[in-house]
Amino acid sequence: MNSMPSSITPMRVAIFSGNYNYIMDGPARALNRLVAYLERQNIEVMVFAPTAKEAVIEHNGTLISVPSITLPMRSEYRLGLGLTPRVKARLKAFKPTIFHLAAPDLLGYSALRQAKKWGLPVVSSFHTRFDTYARYYGIAAVEKYVTKYLHNFYDQCDQVYAPSESMADELRQENLKTDLRIWSRGVDCDRFNPARRDLAWRRSVGFADDDVVIGFTGRLVLEKGLGFFAETIELLEKQGLAHKVLFVGEGPERNRMQKRLPKAHFTGHLSDEPLARAYASSDIFFNPSISETFGNVTLEAMASGVPCVCAEATGSRSLVLHDKTGFMATFGDHAAFASHLSALAKSEKLRKTFGAAAIDAAHMFEWDAILGGLVDNYREALDYGDHKCLAPGV
Repeated sequence: MNSMPSSITPMRVAIFSGNYNYIMDGPARALNRLVAYLERQNIEVMVFAPTAKEAVIEHNGTLISVPSITLPMRSEYRLGLGLTPRVKARLKAFKPTIFHLAAPDLLGYSALRQAKKWGLPVVSSFHTRFDTYARYYGIAAVEKYVTKYLHNFYDQCDQVYAPSESMADELRQENLKTDLRIWSRGVDCDRFNPARRDLAWRRSVGFADDDVVIGFTGRLVLEKGLGFFAETIELLEKQGLAHKVLFVGEGPERNRMQKRLPKAHFTGHLSDEPLARAYASSDIFFNPSISETFGNVTLEAMASGVPCVCAEATGSRSLVLHDKTGFMATFGDHAAFASHLSALAKSEKLRKTFGAAAIDAAHMFEWDAILGGLVDNYREALDYGDHKCLAPGV
């Protein structure tokens, strides 16, 4: 028989992710915020994801560990091996009414097939342009095949949530046929704000009060555009621009970046108040990545009153207002990025003007309103989806 509408049947959300608590990245942070919000709304939720021996996030909600293996070339990440009998038994006992897939991996594909078998609505959130990763690891020839797989995966979902209108537009141009909606990201403006700027901390890491600090925050991995970042900084050095460089984050490329930019300061992984302090204690935020679908770090920098110089890509296009809150340029154009960074480094007035505008723009992203809109999408998927519930006990 047809599944009952969500106004009668309590909503029980099963979330499937490739990472929920063992790597601090944008998707994991967004999903943890979502789970906390669902529980505050008295909505039952259970997360299925790989786990590691050591977690870096004190996760929200109930997490069911899925058997996994390490990924080749990126051993810090794990690949879930799908719905084993043990995991499927926990899922069945939970009696979900909707599946949310946060990654198009083996676990996500297994969950997609199970949702179809049980006749349950399935939605998915688009967090990362996995197809672009091939460019950074010497296997660019496989990009078109990865894109084809991703389209096949997302086209089978009832709803797909892009993090921005620019990302949704790009997916439409690629002829993704599913129901595309927006699940934007929010920022905690109480935590990330210019009042966190700390001159004493700057001095402790070797920055003078009048130094112009160019900051980068994120995983230190190739797909963040670190090679391009280093090349641009090297160009600034050749041009004789006075500046300092701050890296906030950890990852497999740290040693290589330290050798390439020996004058830069590396904090390692930071979170909470120390992270907010590092953002606000920078003067310019430089994000050349084209792999993000939203750009959480860019939004946090904006909330901290720091003007941003970013790649013209989906991760920044819906956040940065060119020549108002920062600058954007085409990835690969070293001269353009160097020119923008130089203009900001040479003008304190321009940095303050852009920084103030960035704060105003960041306040438009409020977490509760954004997550409430996502739950409304869940309800529509439950109420209007043409599904036949076949799962025993569901």
